[in-house]
Amino acid sequence: MICPRGWRLPAASPIFPVVSWFPRPSSPRAAYRDFMTFVRHREREHVIGAALAFLITVIIVIEFLVDSKIGTKPPPRITYVELYPSNRTDAEIIADQKKAAADKEAAQKERQRQFQKLEKRFGM
Repeated sequence: MICPRGWRLPAASPIFPVVSWFPRPSSPRAAYRDFMTFVRHREREHVIGAALAFLITVIIVIEFLVDSKIGTKPPPRITYVELYPSNRTDAEIIADQKKAAADKEAAQKERQRQFQKLEKRFGM
């Protein structure tokens, strides 16, 4: 555009700055038409090969996106800690250890009983 005094106005900024990376004389619509003209003048095998290459690329990208969201962090592990008084005697410590061992053995026997019940149920 030329002003009344003969000075030129600066070029207008693009309406959509997202697509401003296209070359100056081009637009997304013109680029699409150019691409479709190029595809129409290709042999059928070329179009099929290009479509398969594009499809495989999309599948790989989707696979990476999905895989990055699954199983990336192990679940939190809770550890229970029992606090004991610092003035415990050795006899108290041994008694606690024997009690813990008896509880563990009882749990193992209960689990073994449950498995034996399943064994009888399924006739093994």
